Amino acid sequence: MTSGVKVDDEVIAVFKDMKLGVKKAVLFYLSADKIIMVEEGNQILVSDIGKTVDDPYACFIKLFPPDDCRFALYDASYETKETRRQDLVFIFWSPEEASIRSKMLYASSKYAIERIFKGVKYEWLVTELEKLQDRRMLAQILGNDVVSLEGKPL
Repeated sequence: MTSGVKVDDEVIAVFKDMKLGVKKAVLFYLSADKIIMVEEGNQILVSDIGKTVDDPYACFIKLFPPDDCRFALYDASYETKETRRQDLVFIFWSPEEASIRSKMLYASSKYAIERIFKGVKYEWLVTELEKLQDRRMLAQILGNDVVSLEGKPL
């Protein structure tokens, strides 16, 4: 594995849950002993949408720490001019406020988690909170013809 990083078995289980439509969003962190793990409490279940979560994307971006890196998976629901779609997006959050050490550790560990996430079509490197908050930025990753994200027009 890259840089001696391992991926916790729970990460694999969560990825399967996401492909089955059980989870909407999940954050992953790199532990001190170089294991990529699911960040407990930083998940959105599909069953919570409409109950405790009105806007899943707005809720999702609040999960990211402002000064440390994270990996994330987001199950984006969007509409193009022709159809409705749903795709998983792998996000590498590397904010400018994070330490150089954290940025380097996460960057060198990215391959280990990407190997687990086979079939994820979209990847997004985000370094600024403003870009993460702007739905249009994610829409651009998904394609030029996206007209709404999570039911919100762009």
